[in-house]
Amino acid sequence: MSSITRRAFVQAGAASAAAQVPAGIRPNVLFIMLDQWRFDCLGANGNGIIRTPNLDSLASRSANFTQACVQAPVCVPSRLSFFTGRYPHSHKNRVNYTPYQQPEPMVQRLLQDAGYATGSVGKLHFNPPTAEHARSTGFDRVLLDDGIRRTDQYSDYVRWRNGADPNADVHYQTTAGDVPAGTNPFRAVVAKEYTPTAWTGRETRNVLRSLVSSDRPFFLFSSYFKPHSPHTIPEPYDTLYNDVEIPLPKAVGLDYIQRLPLPVQKMVLRGTPRYNMDRQRLLWMYRSYYGDMTWLDEEVGATLEELERTGQAENTIVILTTDHGDQMLDHGLFGKNVFFEDSVRIPLLVSWPGRIRPGVYSDLVETVDVLPSILELCGLTVPDHVQGRSFAPLVAGERSLYEPRKAQFSENIMPEVITNGDEGYFFTPGKGVGGVRHPDAKMIRTHRWKMNYYVGHGGELYDLEDDPGESTNLFDDPSYGGIVRDLKAQLLDWLITADENDQIARQWMI
Repeated sequence: MSSITRRAFVQAGAASAAAQVPAGIRPNVLFIMLDQWRFDCLGANGNGIIRTPNLDSLASRSANFTQACVQAPVCVPSRLSFFTGRYPHSHKNRVNYTPYQQPEPMVQRLLQDAGYATGSVGKLHFNPPTAEHARSTGFDRVLLDDGIRRTDQYSDYVRWRNGADPNADVHYQTTAGDVPAGTNPFRAVVAKEYTPTAWTGRETRNVLRSLVSSDRPFFLFSSYFKPHSPHTIPEPYDTLYNDVEIPLPKAVGLDYIQRLPLPVQKMVLRGTPRYNMDRQRLLWMYRSYYGDMTWLDEEVGATLEELERTGQAENTIVILTTDHGDQMLDHGLFGKNVFFEDSVRIPLLVSWPGRIRPGVYSDLVETVDVLPSILELCGLTVPDHVQGRSFAPLVAGERSLYEPRKAQFSENIMPEVITNGDEGYFFTPGKGVGGVRHPDAKMIRTHRWKMNYYVGHGGELYDLEDDPGESTNLFDDPSYGGIVRDLKAQLLDWLITADENDQIARQWMI
């Protein structure tokens, strides 16, 4: 099916969903993003230990996508794919802390141009990291906090805290020095009410009330820094899981890591490797991560309650997701930047009472699909430059009008370009990054298979059905050669066709 035909095909389904909206009224959009949130750290996704009652309730009335995949397992490239509906090699933000310089507008501009009042609270991760720049991209109102020291000078949260917290001279990520043995070593010094999480929740609700008072539909992006590391956590959340034995990832040694493709080895071993860290300290990290999720559950729950109080809940699309997952020492690595499931597979909940059919959706969706889905659910035209595929017909009950994906794609620079502190992973043309000449890595994922390809360094092939933990690499096994060749062909087809609308003029200009 041609891209033009497919776009018309799915828009027909979206139109049937949008047709339920009274003429002249467009839905609001509340887009909530947590940072570095693992798919398995949600009760509704099968975690019987973590306490997330508000998020579980939202999941029960949402389309809960259980096979959603990011287009890059790192913050800025992933967020730009959400905001533009384009793959990282197309929007060209492949590295953190780099400016977006492409002409294609982001979702906030598209909605602003359609008459929406737009706002953003919390972490944007744009460059330059200023409110002025964020407004230039289409946000009417901006309250910023990116959560790291290097951007604190631009942070509205830091500015507020300096005038509100009597202990403002203590950095907001400082851990207590008087923690008794056997208790959480990540307990924060800063009181809960003065933390970035509490500030983001309060300001989200303040901006929500302000936007609702307008006579225009609204788009509000609410973005929390947590549960991203460091795992500093205030009372009382530091003790919520004190007596809980959370299952920890399998310990791996250097021999395992050295069998991984070189770019992945570089990611695991860069800086100070922690693959052999103390298991009790790791358990406290997990307890803090779970505590953060329970706290975030309360904040998001309070925002959804506020939405109900405004009377706008029935006409508001709510999206809850994250920019990527977190390895949490699975495969010996903290953070993300790799193609293991803990980094690329994410929670994605989408609700709209009466319009979106709640349920568990196992369809393969990508984060580039979020923007066209928002536009079509709002009754707006999807621009040709958008590379994602709207799932609006699917969640509106028009599955026959939805063309399911056969595969998902992700890409990343491995090892990551990171040039702050002592890391020193610069990209040098002709030499690459950290001893890897061609660091641009690609992933293709189907319901069963995942192949990761590293130019000059082989690859990985995992059977996600028989080996969900991705412990056995089948890439070099001759028995799976046919599968590798087929996945490489699909990867090549994707790279050739993704930019087709950008590359081919529709007609002669004379």
